[in-house]
Amino acid sequence: MKKFTKTVWLFVLSFVLLITLAACSDEKADKDSENEAGNEEAGKPEQTLDLVKDEQITTMDLTKATDQVSLQFISMTTEGLFRRGKDGEKKPGIATKSSVSEDGLKWTFHLREDAKWENGDPVTAHDFVYAWRRAIDPEIGSEYGPYLMNGVVKNAEAISNGEKDVDELGVKADGDHTLIATLEQPVAYFDSLAMFGIFNYPLNKDFVEKAGDDYGTSSENLLANGPYKLTEWESTSNSWKLVKNEKYWDADEVTIEEFNYNVASDSQMVVDLYEKGDIDRAKLSSDLVDKYRSREEFVTVPESSVYYLKMNQEGSEALANKNIRKAISRAFDKESLVNNIFNDGSIASNGLVPKEFSYHPENGKDFRKINGDLVTYNAEKAKEYWEKGLNEIGEESVELEYLSGDSGDSKNVSEYLANQLEKNLPGLTIKIKRVPLEQLTSLDKSMDYDLQFTGWAPDYQDPYTFLGMWKTGENTNKMGYSDEQYDRLLAKTQNELATKAAKRYEALLKAEKVLLDDAALAPVYQKATAKLVSPKIKGAITNAVGPKYEYKWAEVVKAD
Repeated sequence: MKKFTKTVWLFVLSFVLLITLAACSDEKADKDSENEAGNEEAGKPEQTLDLVKDEQITTMDLTKATDQVSLQFISMTTEGLFRRGKDGEKKPGIATKSSVSEDGLKWTFHLREDAKWENGDPVTAHDFVYAWRRAIDPEIGSEYGPYLMNGVVKNAEAISNGEKDVDELGVKADGDHTLIATLEQPVAYFDSLAMFGIFNYPLNKDFVEKAGDDYGTSSENLLANGPYKLTEWESTSNSWKLVKNEKYWDADEVTIEEFNYNVASDSQMVVDLYEKGDIDRAKLSSDLVDKYRSREEFVTVPESSVYYLKMNQEGSEALANKNIRKAISRAFDKESLVNNIFNDGSIASNGLVPKEFSYHPENGKDFRKINGDLVTYNAEKAKEYWEKGLNEIGEESVELEYLSGDSGDSKNVSEYLANQLEKNLPGLTIKIKRVPLEQLTSLDKSMDYDLQFTGWAPDYQDPYTFLGMWKTGENTNKMGYSDEQYDRLLAKTQNELATKAAKRYEALLKAEKVLLDDAALAPVYQKATAKLVSPKIKGAITNAVGPKYEYKWAEVVKAD
């Protein structure tokens, strides 16, 4: 669907949703009795949460999912080897325990015998073997599979390059309840990596292959083994529901019985729905933060997500020039952006690896503090690089397309950054192109952009999750960046330095410096989220790594 049509449809749907819910609310006098009456009338269980997302679910195929929205709902419907508890603690999932050999090459996962899919099939080690093989199969076209498995799981890279068969991947089932993984070399962060998507989650082979190309595109083509089942959803849906999965092995620990989601991106509308008691959490845009900051249910949650400008070196002659890229990296005031545009606790990023995410294995110092500020706002220096770059490419002016999402604060951010770049770099013209998440993902994969504002949430607790994406030829490197020194440094961290923690960390620190000295991308900010959260939500966990929310142990309590 074209951008205009889709945007108008989302606006109309959101407006109708607002009017409908507001009308229902106005018919009730007291908010507490209103919610109870509403639940009875709609047939909702008492343990129900009503929430909104600002984007649609693009896919529920865990092999192909790359965006945070899709991964969130995959985590709610799928039980993996492990699940994250409070403060990121590893909790048993299908795996009751794991062990690693002395040489660090063989990982063994012992699986519980009482886990079932919603259709009654047992969850076995064979389901994990199938999921791992599907992720690396070049015919499937997974983005995460090669990115996370190559150089990690034995034979993964050869398989993804079509040189070996998927059956030769270093993973096997020893009976139904023991999973064994063999690595290419010891991997310092594999314990954390094993908790991420394509490693963590199983797939029911018979179900997936029967569904064929339709797998993961609708509720009818999904099979859950986790706390919840996704219902009333198709890939273009603007609303959906999750209901408790009674076949889940640990169903007794799951209290919330139902989630109702609607897509709504207008912040004021979302807050209005929250104020009426029609939804239970509302993300605040920057213009609403000060208004609600004093409210008891106002919270600011720091995150490990980092946002940046990608610069496509293959799509633009100008961006292939290092000095042009250095100019762009230094030509916008990040402090003003986070303080005035966001105003939600986000902080300016002058490096790629976020603050308070990773610490040196010997001295315990924060990665970000060790490397310091690598790319800061400096309008004068930016202009110097700009003029030098223009001379080198023989141009007096440059026009660049700026690709951005169309939800949340994206509009304000794109306008701010475009204004700053045009103001501080004479002769630069920025054309903003805002598109929905699904289209943005497609344009990124085809490298159909000049500048792209995007971000990355860590998959596992290691700096490599931010740095490994930009290796030459990597599936996630959709900007044409290539540097031999950078590639060598990262290769060392995965090979000869894999068991030498301090030296490996030093190599990662150096790699970040090389990446940003090349101005491969321009760090912008480290995200925080300001929101209003109903006091009736108790026990929901916000994760720094992986899916943003964990609801397995959450419950709905009566507000005071």
